Amino acid sequence: MRAAFLQTAPAFGRIEANVERVVEKIRSVDAELIVLPELFNTGYQFKSRKEASFLAEDVHGGYTCKRLTETTKKKKLFIVAGIAERYRGKFYNSSVLIGPKGFVGVYRKAHLFWNEKKFFAPGNTPFKVYNIGSARIGMMICFDWLFPEAARSLALQGADIICHPSNLVLPFCPEAMITRCLENRVFAVTANRVGTEERINGERLKFIGKSEIVAPSGKILYRASGNKEEIGIVDINPKEARNKKITPLNDIFKDRREKSYKLL
Repeated sequence: MRAAFLQTAPAFGRIEANVERVVEKIRSVDAELIVLPELFNTGYQFKSRKEASFLAEDVHGGYTCKRLTETTKKKKLFIVAGIAERYRGKFYNSSVLIGPKGFVGVYRKAHLFWNEKKFFAPGNTPFKVYNIGSARIGMMICFDWLFPEAARSLALQGADIICHPSNLVLPFCPEAMITRCLENRVFAVTANRVGTEERINGERLKFIGKSEIVAPSGKILYRASGNKEEIGIVDINPKEARNKKITPLNDIFKDRREKSYKLL
């Protein structure tokens, strides 16, 4: 299958403009799976909970998911996209999976980063794997990369590909995702953004780009630049992620010694 990411530079608060720019780019992408950045439709640096309330959308009927659904149906593909979600009076930093038949699922970010804790509720959805036909995929969002349990739980459930919408400002994630793929023998598609935001005085955020697709071997199949909007497309074989052997005598899951791991 062909997997892709879009590395974008959204304008804060301009949902329709951000979504339409992405939809236009997707029209030229030949892939079965496309991953978009975290909060690709709103931008990242919220000033207040009121602002989050104004920009958050319902995944059913909201402008963003409606337009992405129209696109997936026309293109016959799957999209994973990071959005600000409104659900039952709370706001979540979420990732949605939308396919040719419409909405498939939502994941709400478990590990909130920095000021996200002021505006978003901690995620209340499990790490879940979805079968999209040609592959089994799971979702995590940005700072989840720092918690190996996130990727491991998806891998243990049979994920071939981890879709990872991000707004990275710390420099470590692109290299860390190599380890996440190697220790779980999975593919990962990290879709980051570029550009800067300084909507809060003295808190200038520079997003590092470097979106990437990494193989189960830890090999970087495609890594984007750190400062340009970019589309990355790679042909992958998801079945490679189902071979968990490192040597003829070592299987990364069968060799786990769960009784030896004391959880405090």
